[in-house]
Amino acid sequence: MLKTLRKSARVAGIAAVTMTGISAPSLADGLSPAQRVLSVSSSNSPSGNAEVRFRAFLTGYGYWDNTPPGSAEISKPVIHRKAGGKGTWRDPITIAVGHVIENRRQTLDFPPGTRFYIPRLQKYAIVEDVCGDGTRPQDGPCHTGYKGHPWLDIYIGGAGVTARDTEACARKLTGLQDLILNPRRDYPVVAGEIATTGCQVFRG
Repeated sequence: MLKTLRKSARVAGIAAVTMTGISAPSLADGLSPAQRVLSVSSSNSPSGNAEVRFRAFLTGYGYWDNTPPGSAEISKPVIHRKAGGKGTWRDPITIAVGHVIENRRQTLDFPPGTRFYIPRLQKYAIVEDVCGDGTRPQDGPCHTGYKGHPWLDIYIGGAGVTARDTEACARKLTGLQDLILNPRRDYPVVAGEIATTGCQVFRG
């Protein structure tokens, strides 16, 4: 399933806000799940960079099922030329987000360079890629979300392990979980590529 949703190549806080416990947002108000999260951040900070904890559906993509397969290509490099990172604040891991293409113009659900912290993985991530193929990616789940929640796809690596092991790692981390938008710099981190450091999952 995840391969059909693969991205195309080819998604410091000054105030803390939480969306956890709020009923899952719908598209009835015309906003995507990602836009709802960004609107909370903007409404709680004049600069729009308030730290926000929210629920998201997280999946993983790796070296073997990237677009193109067997590569670490990314579409929106910010601090990496290729998908990567160790998960620290200084070296966050590449994450892909949904996007919209209208009138030949592409807009990412979260802007390139947006940072997240993922408590369940104890890693920081940075938007450097997009999730969703075709001429209308906005019709796919990476943009429309999962049960009203944003959908993000983190790069797990895997060039040094088998495709089977990488796929198993992606399945292990997949699910609804808390993420933090615009995180502060001092959250606990277990550094290293996800797929080659045991694919560790913690209690988020």
